[in-house]
Amino acid sequence: MRMPILPILLTAALLPAQAPVKTDHSPTKKSASKNSSKTTPEAEAARLALRQVLDAVDAGWFGEAYQGVSSVEMQGTLGIALSAAAVNQKVDSLSQGMVKGNSQGGQASLRVKGTYFANGDFKTDLAGDFGTLLYARRGDRGFLYSKEQNAYTTRVDLPPTDAPSTYMSWFRQTLNDIKAVYIDAPTFQASLAGEEGPEGHVIQHLVFNAPTKGWDAKKREQGLAQSLGFWKRGKLEVAVDKATKQPLRLDFHNEEQGVHTHMDFSYGSDNRLHAVNITNRSRGFEGPGWLRVGYGGDGRMSNVAGELASQDKKVSFAMDLSWSKTRTAADIAAMPPAGATKRGREEMETQLLVGLASKIFDLQRAGLNLRSVAIGAK
Repeated sequence: MRMPILPILLTAALLPAQAPVKTDHSPTKKSASKNSSKTTPEAEAARLALRQVLDAVDAGWFGEAYQGVSSVEMQGTLGIALSAAAVNQKVDSLSQGMVKGNSQGGQASLRVKGTYFANGDFKTDLAGDFGTLLYARRGDRGFLYSKEQNAYTTRVDLPPTDAPSTYMSWFRQTLNDIKAVYIDAPTFQASLAGEEGPEGHVIQHLVFNAPTKGWDAKKREQGLAQSLGFWKRGKLEVAVDKATKQPLRLDFHNEEQGVHTHMDFSYGSDNRLHAVNITNRSRGFEGPGWLRVGYGGDGRMSNVAGELASQDKKVSFAMDLSWSKTRTAADIAAMPPAGATKRGREEMETQLLVGLASKIFDLQRAGLNLRSVAIGAK
């Protein structure tokens, strides 16, 4: 999948919402030939089954409730907490017992308030331990402002040229991106792994495998694209209700990124997703997790909340969502404060990344196993 559901929502909370960038996923003659040479009836059946699953997710989780909906307002919090035990154990480990920690624990929190349009326009206010930022874009113009630096840059990423106008289309494009990676491209080897259960409640098992390198414990930095693209390689196992085509269980492994996650999905009578229970064995974050989704009378998601916890660490978030068909670009009009210094994008990003890297390093020293985003040429 593009990303498992919890990371999708975490990313949506942290990054400005943009319509999925639609690329040409049509295979070249060379890749099409390679794919067809390895195609088997079983592989084709597995790909067809996953396509049906994604179509069911589109209809049941999203679908017509979002027809005509052009924007969403998102407001809430995200937090990281580390226990004193985790901090002190890290100090003891790094000093080989020569220094005894006396920490009370560590934490970082972020408050998010933003309005995001399906077409890529947005305004986002971020405030917390990572700084205070205002990021806005309308059409091909926008700015990123840092309160701590009292500086801004007007060099922002452009919206996609084929951005959808509604969130029904936005979700569909997102699922099409997943199909492009797991179904249309030759990267993953697809197979069927049997069925179980009585007639009428049959569970079908699908497997998609694209082997990765092993985990490198010494690697502390990597590019942002690699961090967010972890789902494009690895091993995905999906248990599917053969009658409804809805996913019931999901296992995903990417050894190179240290990601090992199991998810169980729960649904209401309307086939909408209501809860996900998570068993996480990802490196540095072994432990349970959960996601809960609430709906309004219009059938749309009204709130999402989740948590990942291990013995000494916890990441949590809670977001309220307000969807609209009538908001206009004027509702997100914004300008940098008078007196702020204008900077080039590279200088601005470097200063922000230095601050972010410093905070991440503090959390790393406190015991949170994060890989820093590399600072340097892209």
